[in-house]
Amino acid sequence: MSERVMPGHTDGLITLGTADALWVDLTADSAVPTAPGAFTRSPARAGAGYVLLGGHVVTTVKVSGDQWRVPEAEVRRAAAELNAVGTDRGDLVRIGPFREASRQERDEEEPLRWRRRIRGELHESGGPERAARRWDGRPHHLAGIDWRQMLVEQTRDGTQRTWWLPRAVVRLLDAAEHAETHWVHAARTRRAGPAATEPSSRPGRSLEADGPTAAPRPYGKELEGQLYSVLSRKPDTSRRVAGWACAVCRAAPATVLDHCHEHGYVRAPVCQSCNTLERPDHLYSNDIRVANRYTRLFRTDTDDWLRHWHRCPGCRARNTLPLPHLAAWTAHTACRSLRPTHRASGGRRPCGVLRVSWTGSQNTPRSCLLTVTVDFCPSGEHRVLAQVPYREAAERFRAWLAETAPAVAAAAGPDRVDDLPAQIRPVIADTGGKDLELF
Repeated sequence: MSERVMPGHTDGLITLGTADALWVDLTADSAVPTAPGAFTRSPARAGAGYVLLGGHVVTTVKVSGDQWRVPEAEVRRAAAELNAVGTDRGDLVRIGPFREASRQERDEEEPLRWRRRIRGELHESGGPERAARRWDGRPHHLAGIDWRQMLVEQTRDGTQRTWWLPRAVVRLLDAAEHAETHWVHAARTRRAGPAATEPSSRPGRSLEADGPTAAPRPYGKELEGQLYSVLSRKPDTSRRVAGWACAVCRAAPATVLDHCHEHGYVRAPVCQSCNTLERPDHLYSNDIRVANRYTRLFRTDTDDWLRHWHRCPGCRARNTLPLPHLAAWTAHTACRSLRPTHRASGGRRPCGVLRVSWTGSQNTPRSCLLTVTVDFCPSGEHRVLAQVPYREAAERFRAWLAETAPAVAAAAGPDRVDDLPAQIRPVIADTGGKDLELF
């Protein structure tokens, strides 16, 4: 990382153009690609008193007329934080398109809202390739990150295009959005106070300097046992959710309120990245493709995810998982030994892609049957690995839970349904729709 002194600085302040060059220079070797114009091209908002770099807020200072400058030390600090971020380009999060995606023109003076900006850019340009070729003043960076270099387009069923970004980039942009919200709130509070000062008059002020309200607080059990159908109607719910850190990763700010669709109970506030990781990958209303991310759910970070799912009193009392998650667990874990392998360079590899479907539902366990199959076999074969009745799958899960996460199993207790909601909310089948964030 370069440490040379940049020209055009006075008392630690540098011009916006110099800051642009410094940001690109310092992050040249970062795993997350950055873009020129982080301070001077939209959606940078130097005139509002700040600019976002990754998940960091860098304040701007008005020195004379319309001349704005930034603290060089803050640019270097933001670059060092970004350079420390690792990226797995195979660990992707879907960012669109969804049914509710807005096609309307963006107001460049609005806050980051990076998902809407990306979807709007892709809709208007006709896709990632044309978006990458455009140069008409539209935003080509978000918080200094060149999202176009990381965007992945996939096609489902040969027709529907979907857009994806690496999970590390999603978390960075979520953190930027969260930091901006708190910075603006703190600036308004200072203006309204008796000793209010403009945020741009205090060089070097960062998110941490805004006091305890700037950082999301850890989630306890504040929402335990509450029904989502009741809590979601309260006007202050979104504000409360934004004040917590994600209850799963405990690092990113929470953005959505995850809840159990079978019992209707709130689980916990989570970040968009963890919420996407947790959501079953539905192909159809009763069909799940078991992607590689299930390795993290049922092997790498097992305890964290099992504790999260069992925050629902219904799942905890029954000592099981909602049907889509139980189906994915059955295919990924209980039927792992049944999956055939094929010769490949460096040894043998599992055959094709796992898929699990079911008939019936958890409300009719006698007739509910899970079918685990293999798609896209290299030899052209599509074979059924197993057919597992729901009750057998649930018993297998309970035995595995007791062995794998005994503390979680012990907390589950006996199967009592006295206090469960009488009206069970059905699982939402179409995860491409507006209720995507609720899994």
